Amino acid sequence: MAEDLVLDTAIRDWVLIPLSVVMVLIGVLRYFVSKLMRSFQFPDLKIVKEGQVIVRARNLRGAANFIPPKSFRSRRVYFSNEENGLLFVPKGQAQNAQAQMFSDPNMAMDMMKKNLSMIIPQTLTFAWVNFFFSGFVAAKIPFPLTQRFRSMLQNGIDLSTVDVSYVSSRSWYFLNLFGLRGLFSLILGEENAMDDTQRMMQMGGFGFDPSKSLSAEKDGLDIVQYDWALPKFEHRAEAVLKKLVS
Repeated sequence: MAEDLVLDTAIRDWVLIPLSVVMVLIGVLRYFVSKLMRSFQFPDLKIVKEGQVIVRARNLRGAANFIPPKSFRSRRVYFSNEENGLLFVPKGQAQNAQAQMFSDPNMAMDMMKKNLSMIIPQTLTFAWVNFFFSGFVAAKIPFPLTQRFRSMLQNGIDLSTVDVSYVSSRSWYFLNLFGLRGLFSLILGEENAMDDTQRMMQMGGFGFDPSKSLSAEKDGLDIVQYDWALPKFEHRAEAVLKKLVS
């Protein structure tokens, strides 16, 4: 049977609250430091143009059933024609995003700065937590959990008799590390808030490859099942206007 523990209020005041406050302050500080380290880059005209083409093709797919058949066919040919269509990318002209990153030193430097601004604070904060707060039971979750959550919530405590709902100080650090996006969205704004899960997913990326998006949008436009939602709309409108005039 798992034993119930009585947590000292000093643990709340000197472990739980300081950990949470420090994690929030480090996240805000890291955002402003990364913003200062970020170098200004002029947008590539070709990438901007291709992005606008993708938006226009996406709008055409979304509103395809509200334009006449002839207009839709002409627009689809304009975008997806394999001779001079805007969405058609020849095989030899497809961009390699990894090669593009290495050819642009500013892009590589920005990625290195972004990774350093994430790795260095995390390493120092984890060393601080591991040195001062290791082994503490910091909090208890107010609902029961299964044994599968033990390794996630009780990192650093090797006691199988402790109930799974208790959270160690090291696990509380990881929970704050990956779960403060909602708070950062209130402090920094929704568009600036990003938790470390998303940052880790972006660390392996090598930039945006517009040729893949163009090809995917072309395939989506080619398979659109056109069904005009307003058949004989012009005739009905003409009849209504004639009736109103007469």
